[in-house]
Amino acid sequence: MGFMQGFLGNMSEVTQEQLYQQYGQYLMEGERIVTGFKLIRDVMIITDRRILEFDKQGATGQKMRVNSIYLNSIFNVSAETAGFGIDDSELEIYYIATPYLKAHGIQYASKKYEFPKKYNIQGLYKMLQEYAYANYMRLNG
Repeated sequence: MGFMQGFLGNMSEVTQEQLYQQYGQYLMEGERIVTGFKLIRDVMIITDRRILEFDKQGATGQKMRVNSIYLNSIFNVSAETAGFGIDDSELEIYYIATPYLKAHGIQYASKKYEFPKKYNIQGLYKMLQEYAYANYMRLNG
């Protein structure tokens, strides 16, 4: 089932222990993993500071691209829950992509994640939305 979900573009949850063992060396000092998900070879980890994306490339997966979205740059989150049939749940994160959050030439980006129908995204949505709201208030307050 995990491979089939991955093949269909859905992430499955991974234990914190597995994530620390495989990706702990990419964490900053004092950073801790909150949750994480896997899509065939690719991995998304949410820590207390950022969202880490691991994109394994090539036939062997030896080459890997690591990307970070800092939680303090997220300003909006949208969720689409699974419907009837083969619909999946989606979570889209909107964030400021420029290094200086209050720069005059701010660039925005978004990233969409798909989850299997059986995974309840409400808790994850709530957690990320709380970061987005706090950031919105900090930037505009």
